Amino acid sequence: RGFVYDSRNNLQMRGLVVLLISKAAGPSTADLSFQHNMVSGIYSSQRSLAEITELIHTAFLVHRGIVNIGELKSCDGPLKDMQFGNKMAVLSGDFLLANACTSLAQLQNTKVVELISSAIGDLVQGIYYENSKSSEENCLTDDICISTWKEQVFLSHSALLAKSCQAAMELAKHSTEIQDMAFQYGKHMSMSHKLHSDLQPFVKESSPETVAFSLNSAPAVLHQEFLGREAWIKQIRELQGAIKAGKGVTSAIDLCRFHGNRALAALERFPPSEARAALANIVYALTRF
Repeated sequence: RGFVYDSRNNLQMRGLVVLLISKAAGPSTADLSFQHNMVSGIYSSQRSLAEITELIHTAFLVHRGIVNIGELKSCDGPLKDMQFGNKMAVLSGDFLLANACTSLAQLQNTKVVELISSAIGDLVQGIYYENSKSSEENCLTDDICISTWKEQVFLSHSALLAKSCQAAMELAKHSTEIQDMAFQYGKHMSMSHKLHSDLQPFVKESSPETVAFSLNSAPAVLHQEFLGREAWIKQIRELQGAIKAGKGVTSAIDLCRFHGNRALAALERFPPSEARAALANIVYALTRF
């Protein structure tokens, strides 16, 4: 239940964005024969795609919950329970992915299948990198720069939404230009979303100094770039306060707003509508600090 609802907000954001971008784009002028299939300005195939996007995202969340048995301690609970939990996580995630792939095939659009399949491949690559780094001592990366961080975050957080938005335009037979604008919105909005998430431990006034944060988050990566590797290593013990006082947080906020502005620029290609306004409001919410 926690994957889709956090007691305050529905977390199924990706499917919603696919529906909103579909509604914002409207019917294609290239082919008017399918307009009778539209309900509230959205094709039935685009609704299916939104469900597929959520299924894939949830499947990977379930797979991310698999624990490394070798790192478990006796206080973590019975080993058999953890092994059983891992098997259930693998089977549950695979079941959701299988359903997503079946629904994807039923769309009968080879370009959409190719796009979403490549997004699944991107997710696998991104999560593999995350896991390989998190197993290292102190979760430190070697000389990671913000460009490398962006590449990794695109794979693990942005590719699915960006390619799903593009696929929604393909299903409506929109031009390659509109497809690219939808891709750009999905990419930059999700990058802004990740930056917004990374910034929370550093911008919340009420948060305690001991709140957990990742050493691979954007403020930490940017702080390391400004500070230099050697000084960064020395500051590890007092890290959160050092990052708050340094340039990493303000630079991460600027980067978050940069991606937000890129997403808004992509939206300008779509005609004014309530759906476009809702997509813009998502970006405004993510870039307000």
